[in-house]
Amino acid sequence: MTYRRTLLGLMGGALVGAASFGAAPALAQDVTLRLHHFLSAQANVPTHILDVWADNVEAASDGRIKVDRFPSMQLGGTPGELYDQAASGTADVIWTVVGLTPGRFPSTEVFELPFMVSDARAASYAYWKMYEEAMQEEFSDVKMIGTWVHGPGVIHSADPVEQPSDLAGMKLRGPSRLTVQLLESLGATPVGMPIAQSPEAISKGVIDGAVMPWEVAPSLRIPELVENHTEFEGNMLYTVTFVLAMNQARYDGLPDDLKAVIDDNSGLEFSVFAGGTQQDYDAPGREMAEEMGNNIITIGADAVSNWVDLSAPIYERWIADMAERGKDGQAMIDRARELMAEYAATN
Repeated sequence: MTYRRTLLGLMGGALVGAASFGAAPALAQDVTLRLHHFLSAQANVPTHILDVWADNVEAASDGRIKVDRFPSMQLGGTPGELYDQAASGTADVIWTVVGLTPGRFPSTEVFELPFMVSDARAASYAYWKMYEEAMQEEFSDVKMIGTWVHGPGVIHSADPVEQPSDLAGMKLRGPSRLTVQLLESLGATPVGMPIAQSPEAISKGVIDGAVMPWEVAPSLRIPELVENHTEFEGNMLYTVTFVLAMNQARYDGLPDDLKAVIDDNSGLEFSVFAGGTQQDYDAPGREMAEEMGNNIITIGADAVSNWVDLSAPIYERWIADMAERGKDGQAMIDRARELMAEYAATN
């Protein structure tokens, strides 16, 4: 299954696939998979990534696989429990933020280090490659479908942030262990919470803002709740890692031809498609904030060095933490950079 990189090709392919499926003769559905995640059905990831994956699986199986989609934690539990739901079979397929289980999947954090990533496609390419090389043991209780990261993390805040000192005392939602450390190093007070809780927390004054990519901000009404947005040129302030994973026993129980359908819609190409699609949808989110007249602050390359310097100790702590776990953190950083450069050089 080919996952096209352009949005036009993506949307067109999805429509054609859906039309073809609708026109096909009705076939008995051998398998129904429950796909569970924490965002609303209308958000970009469900609409432009998860639904595309599910539609492609359904079409490629000639209707023998049906994927029922359960957004907004409709099958119960909390976002932090999604991975275990896939492992236990409470859900058949889940999409989740790896950082919702802090420290449990430490190797993925190499892509969450501050100012590490400059392009979501390149990082998603490197992430899948490194998953195949050395991360499978950490995810041994699921069938992995895709691994990716989102586009640049942006600071969305009630008050403007132009330099690190502006963050002093500011309470900001942080999505992962390393992002929490980053916010602390920059002087903010991080508050860990699932992204879907951010709007209510902002509106009630529990937090002063949140860090998240542009693409998800409109579905959470962030440009309506805060007026200031701080973005960075060059390498990203941060990104987070995602997985789309399937219950291993459910996969193992499929007939070989249906396993092949899942396999054909898993892996490197899908991961790059997913990360790139999230990054592509940053533009509409940013445009919404512009149209509302919000204040968009861009930290230029000449001013980023101060931010980078303040975040440097996070690398040292992370490498030491990996050493305690028997992992070579510096080698992981070097390999991630090598693979991201490899992707950039060939695409």
